[in-house]
Amino acid sequence: MSRLQERYTSEIKPALHKELEIKNVMDIPKLEKIVISVGTGEEAKDKKVMQNIQDTISLISGQHALVTRAKKSIAGFKLREGYETGVKVTLRAKNMYNFLDKLISISLPRVKDFRGVPRRGFDGNGNYNFGLDEQLVFPEVEYDNIIKTHGMNITLVTSTSNDKESFKLLELLGLPFARGK
Repeated sequence: MSRLQERYTSEIKPALHKELEIKNVMDIPKLEKIVISVGTGEEAKDKKVMQNIQDTISLISGQHALVTRAKKSIAGFKLREGYETGVKVTLRAKNMYNFLDKLISISLPRVKDFRGVPRRGFDGNGNYNFGLDEQLVFPEVEYDNIIKTHGMNITLVTSTSNDKESFKLLELLGLPFARGK
C-alpha cells in the first residue's frame, strides 16, 4: 500500500466522516481514478512525435498509455474518423495513489512560479480538472529524450457528486490549492 493510500485510510477517511457528518461509511468520498490525457493536434501527423508523447506519458504514469482516435470526421478541423488525436492513461488503485503522491510532493513544487492549482477546476459533479504546461516537471522525464514539449490534462475523479466534499477530500490528500478564488 502506498503512503498516500495508507494516510487516506488511517487519517483522512475518519476526518471526512466526522467533518462532513456522513452517516453511512460507504458514502465517504474517495478517489476513484486519475485520467492523464494529452491532445496532440497537429503533432498527430508525425508518428515519431506521437510515439514520444505516448512513451513520455507511460513513463510518467507507470502504466501503458493508449492512443485515442477520432470517432467522427470533422471537416472544419481536417479530421477523419480513425485519425490519432491524443494519448491517455487511466490510473486506479495503487498506481493512482503513487502518481498523486509523486505529483503533490515532487512535480508540482517544480513548476516555475507555482502558487497552487486553481480552485475553479471542479465540474459540478465532484471531479477536478487541471492542466500542466509541460511534461518536464516530472523527475522521470529527461530533457534529451523529448522531441517536443507538450502539456497535459489531469482529471481526478471522486466518488462524490458534490464539489464541496470533493474539494475537502483533495485538500486533505494534500493537493495544494491556490489561495482565494
